[in-house]
Amino acid sequence: MSSATDVIGDAFTRIGEGVLEVVDGLSPDDLARRITPDANPIGWLVWHLLRVQDDSVADVAGAEQVWHSAEWAQRFALPFEPDATGYGQSREDVSAVRVTADLLVGYARGVTEATHDFLRGVSDDDLDRVVDERWDPPVTLGVRLVSVIADDLKHLGQAEYAKGLL
Repeated sequence: MSSATDVIGDAFTRIGEGVLEVVDGLSPDDLARRITPDANPIGWLVWHLLRVQDDSVADVAGAEQVWHSAEWAQRFALPFEPDATGYGQSREDVSAVRVTADLLVGYARGVTEATHDFLRGVSDDDLDRVVDERWDPPVTLGVRLVSVIADDLKHLGQAEYAKGLL
C-alpha cells in the first residue's frame, strides 16, 4: 500500500515528466508564441509552474530554491527580480520569458529532484504540520503540496493545449 507521501511524490514525478514532453521539439519561438495576444505562451507557463513548485517546496522544506542554489536565475537571465515566480506579471513581463527547451528541461529536473529529496524525509504524519498561519484555517503541509500540484497541473494542461494548437 502506498503512503500519502508516495502518492504526492508520484504526482510531482508526473508533472516533471509532463514538462519534458510538452517542451520536446519546441524552438524558442514556439515556446514564446501566444495563441491570442493575451494568452500565456508555453515557455512562460512551464517556467512559472516550475518557479511556483521550487519556491513553495523550498519554503516548506526550509531550504534554498534550486533557482538560486544551482544558479538557474543566472542561466535564464530574465529581466525580473531574482525571486519572481510569475504571479501578477504584466503582458510585457510574460513576453520577456524567452527560453529554450533545454533550459526548461534542466530546471525541471533540478526542481523535481529537490522536491523528491524533501519528500523522502516527510512522513504521512508530517502532512498535518501547519506551514502557513495567514489563512483560516491555517494551511498544513499536505494542503500546500496538493495546492502546488493542482496549480502545476493546470498550467501543464494549458501548455499541452497550446502545443496542440501549434
